[in-house]
Amino acid sequence: MLDQVRGKIRLKHYSIRTEQAYVDWIKRFILYFDKRHPKDLGAPEVEQFLTHLAVNGNVSSSTQNQAKSALLFLYKQVLGVELPWLDNVERAKVPKRLPVVLTRDEVQKMLGQLQGTHWLVASLLYGSGMRILEALRLRVKDLDLSRKEILIRDGKGFKDRVTMLPMALVNPLREHLERVKHLHDQDLKEGFGAVYLPYALERKYPSAAQDWAWQYVFPSAKRSIDPRTNIERRHHVQDQAIQRAIRQAVRNAGITKPATPHTLRHSFATHLLEGGYDIRTVQELLGHSDVSTTMIYTHVLNKGGRGVSSPLDVLV
Repeated sequence: MLDQVRGKIRLKHYSIRTEQAYVDWIKRFILYFDKRHPKDLGAPEVEQFLTHLAVNGNVSSSTQNQAKSALLFLYKQVLGVELPWLDNVERAKVPKRLPVVLTRDEVQKMLGQLQGTHWLVASLLYGSGMRILEALRLRVKDLDLSRKEILIRDGKGFKDRVTMLPMALVNPLREHLERVKHLHDQDLKEGFGAVYLPYALERKYPSAAQDWAWQYVFPSAKRSIDPRTNIERRHHVQDQAIQRAIRQAVRNAGITKPATPHTLRHSFATHLLEGGYDIRTVQELLGHSDVSTTMIYTHVLNKGGRGVSSPLDVLV
């Protein structure tokens, strides 16, 4: 049955991380009820499992909702069982929190603690507003150094968009790509050099996988086995490596905020709004489908709550 789950997920072009998460939750659901088949389970069991996660597992609301989504996918998409009660299972309420934002000085201090690929990725996150996986999944063909543009393909919601390429990163990226090209040429000499291509493009264009244009901008230092095809390839840098490097850089810089790579995206948006740029422009650069999502950054501008000056400052 788990093979059927994987097959249906790949048919719908879900990411490998979604596949791993859904399979894990379905496995835990089955084991929780002593390996009974899900067809023999109903609404009480689903509610019992989700309650167990919240009460005994003490999981967050987002984790509980992910488990529910996995079970919803199992019943509707794999087993083909239309269960109205599953739609009525209440989703956990996700708390609304303001994003963590670094000041310009804090960003400069944090970037000063990084070097090499870690510095380049972090600078790109702050300078363009990309999500971490959007940056790591960039292909060479997606960078336009002359026009200073980055084409982000299959972003959140399977949407493409164009964002800025900071002028300060043009030369560092050009030098970085020269080193990546040398690495790719070495792989080709050793009989490798074929990169993963999405949506069966590898069958449609057999030679495209080895083309320079399709290579990752930030390739991994070592080749690894593709978990879906068992082919040895050079994947992109793992996001965990960037996360660890940025967390260490934040500590070394003496910054007390719980900053992550996504904090650089929040800082990008906030600093643009502070600079007087139109919120619609920021919305397009971030790839938000609704401007209300971008509006959250107006609450974290550098004048305190809602960008209002305190009356005490006027008295002083």
